[in-house]
Formats: sequence, structure tokens, C-alpha cells
Amino acid sequence: MAGIPFHFPMTNIGGLAISRMVIGTNMFCAASHISRGRDEWLRRYFTRERIYEVIAAAAEQGINALVAGPSPELKSILEELERNTGWHVNYIATPAGMDLEQLRPGIDLAADLGCEFCWPHQTFTDNRLVVSDGCILDAPEALALIRQRGMIPGWSTHRPETVVVTDRAGYDCEGYLQIFNAVGFMCAVETDWVASVIRHAKKPVVVIKPLGSGRVMPITGLPFVYSNIKPVDAVAVGFMSPEEAREDIEIARQCIAAGGVAPDVELQYTRSKESLQG
Repeated sequence: MAGIPFHFPMTNIGGLAISRMVIGTNMFCAASHISRGRDEWLRRYFTRERIYEVIAAAAEQGINALVAGPSPELKSILEELERNTGWHVNYIATPAGMDLEQLRPGIDLAADLGCEFCWPHQTFTDNRLVVSDGCILDAPEALALIRQRGMIPGWSTHRPETVVVTDRAGYDCEGYLQIFNAVGFMCAVETDWVASVIRHAKKPVVVIKPLGSGRVMPITGLPFVYSNIKPVDAVAVGFMSPEEAREDIEIARQCIAAGGVAPDVELQYTRSKESLQG
């Protein structure tokens, strides 16, 4: 992104340079994975202006991609940001659908919005996965449609088997969204197995829910994830504020520079920690 004040380590996905941290959007969409009350608060809190502020803060730090379902409102925010700053944020769209007929409108919407990537949601990939036959039903047709509409194809999945089956089948898939975090939140198998699948994946993996949807502190969760993935992989993190975005991005930047080792950062202070001060 031209003119950004800060650099962030990059990878390449489907021919595009993508930062090794990308913006997660569950909080913008009021999907907290905590409670209905939290969802209601998020729905009220995240106005267009606040979403813009968070994305702008991340983009300023060199983050140049975002993961979300295809949304005209979100795309308009990205376009406004680019008009105001010149910073382009790539859109990894995750349209949903239980079968190809249901998925097709989401693919078309992502293309019409100008999304660079289209990686169908796990409602398609995992529900169409047939491990015993080593296939994902309608996968070639879905991926071909994404290519035809000018987007870079991939999958979003909650099941590591989706990655393994896709690699073995040789589907036209340029990358994966895969759940992985230190506490195994929403992971289909133990974390060591998920880590192995990610490391052996033939294409880049973008880890989702790396902080367990708020259950893991960034200083704990980000070193764990970055130390267990490939140098070409990325991590999607949701931010509640510009301040949190800058803090988490700096932790990630130092983790990558140190090969996954947790950085020495200023800790959060409360009165109960007075006796721990050096």
C-alpha cells in the first residue's frame, strides 16, 4: 500500500502481496462467540465510523487485507479509506451456502463488489466434504466459477480434513482460512494436529480465531500461532479499537521478527500486581 507509515511482513497468496496479519471482522458483524448480550452490544457499538477507525488504524500499520462475508457496506468503507488515504485493503470474501446453488449468489456479489479473493465459507466446504471419497462435492465447479468471475479461489474451513482433501485432490485452491488457537477453541482436533496440517498445507493458510474469540490474551496467543505456522501463512485478528489494533499488530510484528518468540511488552497494570513490580 503506497504511502503507509509502517511496514508489516508480507506473504504472497495467489499472486498478490498480503500482510501476514489480516483484519478479522466478526466483531464488526456482532458475532462475538461469547453471548447474545455481547452480540447486541457489538451491533450497537460498531457504527460505520468506528469500523472505519479500526480498519484505518490497521492499514496505517501495513495491514492490507480483510476477511468477511461479501458486504456492500464494508466494501464502501474500504473504498472511502482508499479515497482518503490511498491505502488499498484487499477483500477476502467468504460467501455462504449449503450447496452450489445457494453459494452462487454470494460468489456473484463478491465479484460485483470487486473482491480480490473468494473463499467460500465452511457452510459450503465442510458440509460438502466427503472424506471417505477424498472429495468436496461441487468443488471444481465452485472454484472454476470464482476464477471465471476474476477472483482468487480458496476455502474457508473449520475442519483440517478440508485442507488435506483439497491438497490431495489438486483442486484449484490458492489458500485456506483455518481455525487455530492455543486453547483449541472451535478446533476440530487437538492443536498439535491442526498445526501439523497447517504446516504441511501446499498453499498459504490464514489462521482464524487465533485468540479464541477473546479467550486468549494477544501476548499469549499470537506467539503460539506464529511459532506453529509456515513463514508464508498469515493470521486474522479482530480488533475492538484503534488502540487495540496498534498493540496487537506490534506484538505480531515482533513475534515474526523473533521467529515466534513472545516479545517483551509493557504489561497491563492493576493494583493487585503491585508486589510483582521490579
